[in-house]
Amino acid sequence: MCSSDLLNLENNKKIIYILVSIVALATIVLYSMKTGSIEISFNELITGLIKNDNNGNIGIIKDVRLPRVLCAVLIGASLGVAGTLLQAVMKNPLADPGITGISSGASLVAIIIMVFFPELNEFKSVVSFIGGSVAGIMVYLIAYDKGFSPIRIVLAGVAINALLTSMASIVTMFNGGVQNSIDMWLSGSLATVTKSDVNILAICTILGISLALMTCKTCNLLSLGDKTSKSLGVDTTKQTIIISAIAVFLASTSTGVGGVISFVGLIVPHIARFIIGSNHNYLIPFSSILGSILLVLADTLGRTMFKPYEIPVGLVMSVIGAPFFIYLLKRRKR
Repeated sequence: MCSSDLLNLENNKKIIYILVSIVALATIVLYSMKTGSIEISFNELITGLIKNDNNGNIGIIKDVRLPRVLCAVLIGASLGVAGTLLQAVMKNPLADPGITGISSGASLVAIIIMVFFPELNEFKSVVSFIGGSVAGIMVYLIAYDKGFSPIRIVLAGVAINALLTSMASIVTMFNGGVQNSIDMWLSGSLATVTKSDVNILAICTILGISLALMTCKTCNLLSLGDKTSKSLGVDTTKQTIIISAIAVFLASTSTGVGGVISFVGLIVPHIARFIIGSNHNYLIPFSSILGSILLVLADTLGRTMFKPYEIPVGLVMSVIGAPFFIYLLKRRKR
């Protein structure tokens, strides 16, 4: 068998992995929709969705649970792709929207909206992009020194993250009346999402992932290292800024709806690379699906494990992600 045949076989395997993951996501979404305080069978759920039935339990599920599950799908996809892009441009396996300060910038603006401009809550996800962008610009301005060093970017991100998180806490103190809702949101909760959130987030996610897919070739070249990619004609500084901006957009808009959900952007790219390899033509779409699967499972676990009590999905992800982060640190020391 020649090398081209082996390459085609390998690529076909990756396509099969992606198709199987799509089927797995659809199955998990249906399971999540039927599971909770109101339980119905798969048959009732599918029949109700096909017939567009809005009565009884199926009507409640469509009004309350469906937006939540769809938001988990969209946010998981956005954070998974954002983490993949950031790790590609920073060449650092520990990079993710939380560690680099993007999420804290988006959350600060979202909290300002919740406290001082509650009438703009519906557009919180879009406005959060401003906060994430400002945080990203601050990180890159601090880190820039005749180019971008991956270590300097992460260190600058940690500092900006600490600064903006403190500012968010100070803003929250101005209005104790929304303290509980802000605390829930900061924990990464999907309990209060609406159909309007789904509509806005769907537009942002589709736009952001479409732009991310257009950078696959550039991400592959950047992964070869700055010297090699420059010799191949890549303007590494310009492309780093463009790809980072797409990651900021995806992470910020997701944070605006679901709050601070850590570790999705850290865990998903590693699992995706382990399964499908480092070719971003396959890695980016696979990371989006894997991110959706992970977040839907985490949210379902959080709302069903201790019924009738509910654990915010952000806390569930922290329990899952913190040990994984420690594992990565230990592995890098070897």
